[in-house]
Amino acid sequence: MSLIPLIPLIPLIGFLINGLGFRKISKSLVPVIGTGASLLSFLCVVATYFQFIQTSDPIIVSLFEWFSVGSVKVSFAFQVDQLSLIMLFVITGVGTLIHLYSAGYMSHDEGYGKFFAYLNLFLFSMLILVLGANYLMMFIGWEGVGLCSFLLIGFWNKNVSFGDAARKAFVMNRIGDLGFLIGIFLLFQKFGTLEYLEIFEKAKSLSIGDPDVVLITFALFIGAMGKSAQIPLFTWLPDAMAGPTPVSALIHAATMVTSGIYMIVRSNILYTLSPVTLEFVAWIGVATALLGASIGLFQNDIKKVLAYSTVSQLGYMFLGLGVMSYSSGLFHVITHAFFKALLFLAAGSVIHAMSDEQDIRKMGGLWPKIKITAITFLIGTIAISGIPPFAGFFSKDEILAHVFEHNKAMWALALLGSFMTAFYMFRLFFLTFKGEFRGTKEQEHHLHESPSTMTIPLMVLAILSAIGGFIGFPEIFHLPHSLNDFLNPIYDGSRTVNQHFGALHLDHNTEYTLMGVSVLVAALAILLAFVRYGKGQNVPEEDSQITGITKLVYDKYYIDEFYQKLFVNPITALSKFLGNIFDTKILDGVVNGVGTGVEASSGLIRRIQVGGTANYLLFLTAGIILILVFGFVPHLFEALKAVAK
Repeated sequence: MSLIPLIPLIPLIGFLINGLGFRKISKSLVPVIGTGASLLSFLCVVATYFQFIQTSDPIIVSLFEWFSVGSVKVSFAFQVDQLSLIMLFVITGVGTLIHLYSAGYMSHDEGYGKFFAYLNLFLFSMLILVLGANYLMMFIGWEGVGLCSFLLIGFWNKNVSFGDAARKAFVMNRIGDLGFLIGIFLLFQKFGTLEYLEIFEKAKSLSIGDPDVVLITFALFIGAMGKSAQIPLFTWLPDAMAGPTPVSALIHAATMVTSGIYMIVRSNILYTLSPVTLEFVAWIGVATALLGASIGLFQNDIKKVLAYSTVSQLGYMFLGLGVMSYSSGLFHVITHAFFKALLFLAAGSVIHAMSDEQDIRKMGGLWPKIKITAITFLIGTIAISGIPPFAGFFSKDEILAHVFEHNKAMWALALLGSFMTAFYMFRLFFLTFKGEFRGTKEQEHHLHESPSTMTIPLMVLAILSAIGGFIGFPEIFHLPHSLNDFLNPIYDGSRTVNQHFGALHLDHNTEYTLMGVSVLVAALAILLAFVRYGKGQNVPEEDSQITGITKLVYDKYYIDEFYQKLFVNPITALSKFLGNIFDTKILDGVVNGVGTGVEASSGLIRRIQVGGTANYLLFLTAGIILILVFGFVPHLFEALKAVAK
């Protein structure tokens, strides 16, 4: 018996139990149900993995026929292969740790049960997205995580700004989702089906640069730009920090923002057939990586720094995809899930200890007070900075190697982004944990380490951040690249249409040099951060004192303000015109005018109906005369024409 349907079903059941009974279920039982559902789903993934490796062929589980149009049938089916298994492990594994962490972090919140219900629903939607056997199933999960992100980001809905952030995320994702939906329509028009296996098999007969495929891949990438926060649809992601910290970890680390990467890797043969789209993806990726990293340099909100870091790291993932190194992009998804979930949860532990304070200018000197949090945060910081042998080094180095072979200028820009990443992350670490405490006496009095439900996930993620990169050793080490070996079968189509697919033609000396340069750049950034902030000195100024170029970057290049003036204000003005003038004055005016005209004319006619026989005879006679006149006049004109001739 297959356990595959249970993988999404169990979190759905957890959602229904906590969602329908959150007012009645005891507070101690809520996290057991929520976390238990996620854990059971993870165990089902483990069992499915052992079932899968016996054959290594895709497992298709068709539950029922969803609908049919003529000869076209779309089934509600799940597909388990190498790619979906990797994503399932990340989603359920990291998701379970985040659920466990939430048990401690959200324990004093009045919406405790509702929060766990939303987490389970989010997990269900994400599992549908990666398990679906066709693009329509993917789209259902795609929309589901969008809805859940709205619910979770705006969870503390009594705060108006939090509600605004949730709506912003929802609306900006809808823009991208429209592109994704158009891509699905174009796929159906081109291939006559939405099933992955059928589409990819038919795509093998197409030539590179096929115009229809180029259009399809561009449309699908628009969806990825929204969901995975790439330029220009990235501004929702930093604002999503309005949600509770476990939400930030769930959305920004392992799940929702990786949807776009998963979709492109799943559609790898289509993108291999469209080099122009891949080039566009790569440049968008490197631009996003630089933009996110530069903004992160001067942010002072601990979660905002991590948010812009996520934007930047997503750029690196798309950069890897754009140079046709799909496995490298996915590798960074995995390692990023480990160290970014760790960093967000550790940041939440800091915020918990600081009585909800998030401004790093008011922290400092926390190392001896919350040592587990500090050590795990340091491990995550080293990992994201790309220092060996931590996880981030292996995945980022692999991306940079492929980028170097593809385009040297692009590699230099990516290296600059890597330098900024190491600098702002250690700036964050030093200002938070080193130097003297800069908070209030009351905050200092209440400083304490988080409960075990919060620190255990931190320690597990710290271990994964330290050793997670070992699943993909560089070729020059002559050690197995387990991830590449495992994922190899899903690229059969890409190898068919492009015989050069996946090859890295760098000699060992070049690879060692690139690796050394990458580590040296990161080390220099860390040294610079230590010199400037290592003892908690050079605390950033208050917002009102920030000027010049620093203010431009601190205010995020005024991109939100630009969007406000270019899009939001004109649409708002148009809406007000349509609502206050066009609707009330014109449309209502026409409708009311018709009513007034009918009422006036009926009043006039009513005066004629006075009941007098003489009046009726008069109107009758007048009518007969008019009929005779209008009947006679045409014949009179014809007679006059005849006489004239």
